[in-house]
Amino acid sequence: MNTFGTLFRLTSFGESHGAAVGGVVDGCPAGIELDLDFIQSELDRRKPGQSRLTTARKEGDRVELLSGVFEGRSTGTPIGFIVRNADQHSGDYDNLRDVFRPSHADYTYYKKYGVRDHRGGGRSSARETISRVVAGAIAKLCLRQLGIEVKAWTQQVGDIACERDYTRLDLSLIESNDVRCPDAAVAQRMEQLIMQVKGEGDTIGGIIAGVITGCPVGLGEPVFGKLHAQLGAAMLSINAVKGFEYGEGFAMVDKRGSEVNDILAPLSPPEGGTQLEAYKGNEAPSGAVWGALSNHSGGIQGGISNGQPITFRVAFKPVATLLQAQESVDIHGNPVIVHPRGRHDPCVLPRAVPIVEAMAAITILDAYLLNQATQLK
Repeated sequence: MNTFGTLFRLTSFGESHGAAVGGVVDGCPAGIELDLDFIQSELDRRKPGQSRLTTARKEGDRVELLSGVFEGRSTGTPIGFIVRNADQHSGDYDNLRDVFRPSHADYTYYKKYGVRDHRGGGRSSARETISRVVAGAIAKLCLRQLGIEVKAWTQQVGDIACERDYTRLDLSLIESNDVRCPDAAVAQRMEQLIMQVKGEGDTIGGIIAGVITGCPVGLGEPVFGKLHAQLGAAMLSINAVKGFEYGEGFAMVDKRGSEVNDILAPLSPPEGGTQLEAYKGNEAPSGAVWGALSNHSGGIQGGISNGQPITFRVAFKPVATLLQAQESVDIHGNPVIVHPRGRHDPCVLPRAVPIVEAMAAITILDAYLLNQATQLK
């Protein structure tokens, strides 16, 4: 289960302290301009050591494309790539060789396989997400030709949150601060909280929000391939993710249907506004364009995209590695005190933003390619 996707597929490999991490992207349409600078810029958003809020591990994370590219364009054949590991301090983990760290995958990997790589978590390390970001960048380049855009941002850190309605935010400001929050004032408070937690040797979680715009009507496969289920599976496969919701999600549970139904009606400027673009193809014989007047559903109904922006939120737990002593047991069941060393993020959210975008892009492109098989056109 190291492969994700049906037609557009990523197979990833590698461990945190191995020689390299990498992957193979299969199913990428031919003729896509593979802008290496763009792919590298996406990796740079994820790489460690980019600010005082992240781990101090210094990795260049330079991607090398090994196959599937000719004269800068995809050939339709598998795209192999590799990112070599460089700044490894494997000795920092020697004291954990026979110890299970609390809330890590140490115990479960050991019981499942009978062996584990204790250096930085091995395969369970978030360094594996490098391959997702590369594949996601390739997917974004494909989606760009379709007019589909994926954006994510830090919406909440601890109890500090910015506006939930993305239409009230200036998403062009996401990359203007280290937290990747489009509200500068809230971002400053988030950063202060992260630094406080870091100083205490502790960690903190939060929420990343996302929106997919330009998505056509019809993506998603009933009954078990619902689009929101595929997005949920993509997000829940990311390290430290504990929850996923789309649309208004859990905020709907205390509402009535009359409050959250998305009413369908004819749309016309100025009432329709930018919604008109989302409903191309919904023209009635009279020439009127019809669509929903609200988007409580988050752009997905019946598991199928309805043409509106797809909105979602992803909950991340606090990082399990604390720079504090914690009680645990060793592989023999003896009680021990864990004294973690090494370089770790006090909050994963700033570096997880491009990972969330990548998994969303992979999922949407895969759904788009699958949808081409539903009709003879």
